[in-house]
Amino acid sequence: MAALKKIVLGVGVLIALVVVVGLFLPQQYKVERSILINAQPEEIYPDVVDLRAWQNWGVWFQRDPSMEIDYSGPDRAIGMMSSWKSVTEGNGEMKITDLEHNKKVVYSLAFPEWEMGSTGSLVISPAGEATKVTWVDSGDVGNNIISRYFVLMMDGMIGPDFEMGLENLKTVVENKG
Repeated sequence: MAALKKIVLGVGVLIALVVVVGLFLPQQYKVERSILINAQPEEIYPDVVDLRAWQNWGVWFQRDPSMEIDYSGPDRAIGMMSSWKSVTEGNGEMKITDLEHNKKVVYSLAFPEWEMGSTGSLVISPAGEATKVTWVDSGDVGNNIISRYFVLMMDGMIGPDFEMGLENLKTVVENKG
């Protein structure tokens, strides 16, 4: 009986420790990656502003070619939306919320299953003979203690996808003929 009490007490202390540490973890995250593309901003922007074109360079589409994707709203404009269903990549939706022609695309991203969302942008800026494309995504997980642990891992979870996506975008843009 004494062993059972020690086990219950140990589990209780462990749970309390996880909760207390979680209260001090950050609520917000930011993931950012950049790449130089040997093209002008006006050559890159069409592949970023058109959510349909993301299928040509986004890693999620490559990992699940059978992903169901729907598009709605105005084409290549504020309000354009894509929504997807995927067994391996999850379900979600993205909506363009702001644009600066040949400079920036801002979007909101939502994953209803996980009650999570974020705001992202792709910023296109001249860099000498090339163009720098910076992909940023940030979010706030609120007071959910478990989600705060995910904040610590977010860069490692989606950063590599951003890197590969930007590499794919570079390949698509630079190989247009």
